Amino acid sequence: MGEISQEKHKWEKEVLEPALRKRPERKEGFRTPSGTPLERFYTPEDVQADYLQDLGFPGQYPYTRGVQPTMYRGRLWTMRQYAGYATAEESNRRYKYLLEQGQTGLSVAFDLPTQLGYDSDHPLADGEVGKVGVAISSLEDMEILLDGIPLDRVSISMTINAPAAVLLAMVVALAKKHGIDSKLLRGTIQNDILKEYVARGTYIFPPKPSLRLITDTFEYCAENVPKWNTISISGYHIREAGSTAVQEVAFTLANAIAYVQAAIDRGLDVDRFAGRLSFFFNAHNNFLEEIAKFRAARRLWARIMRERFGAKNPRSWQLRFHTQTAGSTLTAQQPENNVIRVTIQALAAVLGGTQSLHTNSRDEALALPTEESVQTALRTQQIIAYESGVADTIDPLAGSYVIEHLTNEIERQAEEYIRQIDGMGGALAAVESGFIQREIQDSAYRAQQAVEEGKQIVVGVNKFVTKEAAPVGLLRVDPRVQGEQIARLRKLRARRDANAVRSSLEQIRSAARGNENLLPLFVDAASVYATLGEITGVLREEWGEYRPPMIL
Repeated sequence: MGEISQEKHKWEKEVLEPALRKRPERKEGFRTPSGTPLERFYTPEDVQADYLQDLGFPGQYPYTRGVQPTMYRGRLWTMRQYAGYATAEESNRRYKYLLEQGQTGLSVAFDLPTQLGYDSDHPLADGEVGKVGVAISSLEDMEILLDGIPLDRVSISMTINAPAAVLLAMVVALAKKHGIDSKLLRGTIQNDILKEYVARGTYIFPPKPSLRLITDTFEYCAENVPKWNTISISGYHIREAGSTAVQEVAFTLANAIAYVQAAIDRGLDVDRFAGRLSFFFNAHNNFLEEIAKFRAARRLWARIMRERFGAKNPRSWQLRFHTQTAGSTLTAQQPENNVIRVTIQALAAVLGGTQSLHTNSRDEALALPTEESVQTALRTQQIIAYESGVADTIDPLAGSYVIEHLTNEIERQAEEYIRQIDGMGGALAAVESGFIQREIQDSAYRAQQAVEEGKQIVVGVNKFVTKEAAPVGLLRVDPRVQGEQIARLRKLRARRDANAVRSSLEQIRSAARGNENLLPLFVDAASVYATLGEITGVLREEWGEYRPPMIL
């Protein structure tokens, strides 16, 4: 028995046992939300020696301690608040307000019709225009949305998936119109279709042509928009759908493996595109598990890229990620409590080494956030950055025995899932069989059951409940927005060059039937003001629409 083990045994006998007689621990024990048992405390002997040796240094493989040598001492994370609602004019005003308040990057939320590739005047868009994000149907809308925003200096992130290539093409077309070299553009498109099939539902096309659009984007941006992150592989929505932290890491990286393999199969060199891959994770309430989750994901991805795919460039090994605090943890009851939840989650993301961060607003369980609540959310990040001291040293919790133990456990359990998915033929096969969907649904059910049975306390919901007055001061989208958006779209169609639009759409149709890269054609079509719905409509006609399997 080692010296530490002897000391632990002595402590248990002389200190712990008498204490337990006075104050026994709860019978069900302690576990993380992913189900990992938690011991009372940890010693160096509880952390495998090889993992401690594998910690390495910040900015060095396997990047457990961060992807940059200086991390936040060199530059703080990007404070990128997700925003967008109603019309392009309204959203443009919100973006300028946020930039004035100290935000350092834009993150665009699109309304549901835009996410599904429909113009605002499509019958299926009725009642949804501008509701959960901004309505963008054409380059004209994009011009208004980004009016006065320096495209060559402000990073722009767009949460868009199925029609991501078309929205990116609009930004490129806008830059060209203003004489800005597309090689100077910086930003991200989410462009992650696999998680749409299992967790979010804003898909359009079947998997095979959807993957083609993604690899087309990889190829086009490597040459023409090299500073753009061509995909943000998202665990966020997987977690929002009910997964555990372990499943979030495993399913996200399994999807990433599928995208990398698809690009390699296309003939792309892994080191040509892998450096522009980015990730998007959730930050939940279990502070220690969330910090460990980010560290485990970084280390696991580095090994996957170097050992599985043979990437040679260190940048290809680096898992760079954006974090958003957990929308699913926000409560309509006692909404002021959400400020504390968001603070805990944001601090976990920072201590986990995120590259950019969005903090949710306290009223988002009830409505789109007001400017006042958005400012509080942004100030939360700024206080963490400038007042808490946690950004003053790199990876401040490294060496914590419990953090290292949880990091090891999350990595181990995520690897087990990835091996299981590999055995099925990869992430796409796992999606098509319903395996990933069932795993998420089962976890979501267990979590909800724990809340309803009182085993998981949610303050203000199943404990410490108070009677509350109806909330006031919520943001409401003006119902006139839809009519105004449709009117503008009709005027655009009347004055644009109809022949140029028709010709551009036919070129897209022809290319969709073959193997030509579609991105240059999307840019050309956007430049002559072909609409989002017209472009995706051609692809719908050629490729069809995805219909999900029945999950039993």
